[in-house]
Amino acid sequence: MIVTGGASGIGIETTSALAAAGAAVIIAARRTQAAEQVAADLRIRSVNPSIQVRQLDLADVNSVSRFVDEWEGPIHALVNNAGIMALPDLRRSSQGWEMQFATNFLGHFALTLGLRRFLAMANGARVVSVSSSGSLFGPVFWDDPHFHFIPYDPLLAYAQSKTACTLLAVGIKDRWGDDGIASNALNPGAIATNLQRHTGGLRTPEHLRKTPEEGAATSVLLAASPLVEGTNGRYFENCVEAPVVSSRPQSRLEGAPSYALDSANAHRLWEMAVGLLGGAK
Repeated sequence: MIVTGGASGIGIETTSALAAAGAAVIIAARRTQAAEQVAADLRIRSVNPSIQVRQLDLADVNSVSRFVDEWEGPIHALVNNAGIMALPDLRRSSQGWEMQFATNFLGHFALTLGLRRFLAMANGARVVSVSSSGSLFGPVFWDDPHFHFIPYDPLLAYAQSKTACTLLAVGIKDRWGDDGIASNALNPGAIATNLQRHTGGLRTPEHLRKTPEEGAATSVLLAASPLVEGTNGRYFENCVEAPVVSSRPQSRLEGAPSYALDSANAHRLWEMAVGLLGGAK
């Protein structure tokens, strides 16, 4: 199993739980030295020596290509967990893409697409995409996803990227069923991690917060549990399928926005992403 960003935040607990259940886990991380230290601790905690680290920078398509080119053998689960949130200023990848969209979605899209044949080898692989309640704040901005015209807003950019993560799950369900690959998305909940370093910390009331272990639980469920065998193209939170909502809740941010589970949107996004990656250098 592969966990992107598996050496920080809820990724640590996701890696730990999967390894404790007996999986060989690859932590795909941008900063490998720090990740190796985490992996060493997790090998002891999970009583599983089969935790490795490989370098991956999701904002760099060349790094993604290298990761894919060096891979061998079947993959039983790919947990697209890594992410960045609410960058205060507009930043772009080397391809000119808005950085949250590039990292949270496009990098994971390229990775998942590149690893498809290895997922198919597993005869029942799962792809898990970590989305967010932030998706309730905005859809994909089809005509200007990289904020060339729309005034940049950190939350809107984050919302778009996380909506795209959910649409990836729907796109895989619609396209890769014959490969035996199931794909679902999830909202892990409000967990205090370094993800909120640009927002001044977690703002969620304490009684609604989760521990990192609780935040990782839904990822682990979707990656490994027989309870969700055959479940495909859905959105989960709190370890159950979330309701689909047609407007943003005014109190607790729960539910999947309807535009993030729409097959037509998923198809449109897939074609957009293929076009962008086809022109990437």
